[in-house]
Amino acid sequence: MERNLKNVLVISFGFLFLFTAYGGLQSLQSSLNSEEGLGVASLSVLYAALILSSMFLPPILIKKLGCKWTIAISMCCYIAFSLGNFYASWYTLIPTSVILGLGGAPLWSAKCTYLTIAGTSYAKKAGKNAKDIINQYFGVFFLVFQSSGIWGNLISSLILSQSSTKVEISEEDLACCGAYNCLTDSTNTTESAKPSSSLIYTLLGVYTASGVLAVLLIIILLDQIKSDQAETEKEKLETPSFWSTFLATFQHLKDKRQCLLIPLTMYSGFEQGFLSGDYTKAYVTCALGIQYVGYVMICFAAVNSLCSLLFGKISQFTGRKLLFALATVTNTACIIALLLWKPHPKQLAVFFVFPALWGLSDAVWQTQTNGLYGILFEKHKEAAFANYRLWESLGFVIAFGYSTKLQVYIKLYILLSVLVLSMVTYGAVECIEAKSSPRTPAATKKENGEALARETHM
Repeated sequence: MERNLKNVLVISFGFLFLFTAYGGLQSLQSSLNSEEGLGVASLSVLYAALILSSMFLPPILIKKLGCKWTIAISMCCYIAFSLGNFYASWYTLIPTSVILGLGGAPLWSAKCTYLTIAGTSYAKKAGKNAKDIINQYFGVFFLVFQSSGIWGNLISSLILSQSSTKVEISEEDLACCGAYNCLTDSTNTTESAKPSSSLIYTLLGVYTASGVLAVLLIIILLDQIKSDQAETEKEKLETPSFWSTFLATFQHLKDKRQCLLIPLTMYSGFEQGFLSGDYTKAYVTCALGIQYVGYVMICFAAVNSLCSLLFGKISQFTGRKLLFALATVTNTACIIALLLWKPHPKQLAVFFVFPALWGLSDAVWQTQTNGLYGILFEKHKEAAFANYRLWESLGFVIAFGYSTKLQVYIKLYILLSVLVLSMVTYGAVECIEAKSSPRTPAATKKENGEALARETHM
């Protein structure tokens, strides 16, 4: 096997094992740790820490440690969060959430940098177009990585469904589910059916082991990589100061296109935060029980993964504008339907329709938005990807921050408003690009094909 492809596969499966654990835990936080809003509070703190991390840590760690060891150390931060859930309290979850948040930005930035350098290196040796190889590497990564949502939620559903306690939910309790929830702890209706401590510990043990396996995979099998020997030697002599690195992310905001992409980037955090924090609690756990959360999120992850692969292939024919339009229409329809729908256990299939459609839309937001960043800011990839994580994380912080304070219908209206604003500002970016760099139809088609390179949700 070609060495660079081997490294891409190692990173892909490392992230698969890591996010099998984290993705499953994130989906369960609002339901599993519902007391006083601890679960969503920990997620809000997590993404707030990720914002701080995005501002200064990625360039420093990547230059000091290299991509391999930045990835390995950052993965250990995720394991800390799994350990914190063994005894979930404000004194364990909040500190471990901060630790995970600090490791999140370096992890993703190092991954993007590694794949970009590996693709460029192989393209030079093979005499091929670097962008084509980079897009292929990103495609392989996300094909493997996106399935983590399936495995993580499947593990949680299989383990939590072993609980022998079943509680019938009354019609009165069901009235507090959905968009017009009662702003009380909706999971109280199923509190007596909460899984036993032994089941929860079993689940957390499996997740922790999965994270440890990811770290070992990176340490043992991943090769350290250098983009250019001369550049590496120069970096050793010219280590950037803290403040120059700290300001790098904000200096990138001088680019008007980056500023216009902020609403779209934040919307990615809003929509993912709503699905994992509000839909799972106010609709699924409230009406069906916590054991169904995993199955519902498997539906989301499976559709997301398949559509990510599909859109990556057809974007060269359709262009990214048409795909953004598809996602906008689909998400808008879902938001309106969620405002009108009253969840009931007898409508079991409907609980899976929404995450399926949400997965289709999210596949567009992830593939095309990150591909857009890669194309527009190719010369400043570290700063651009750091900005992406920063603004997406701010969307998560806001979504989780008001999760326990507002009724669901208000959050849906906010989501719809941000979506409309995102499409307006995204349209402005496309207009700027069309005016500044006119292209032939063939060149435009080729560039749209490059939209496969992209980032995804934590």
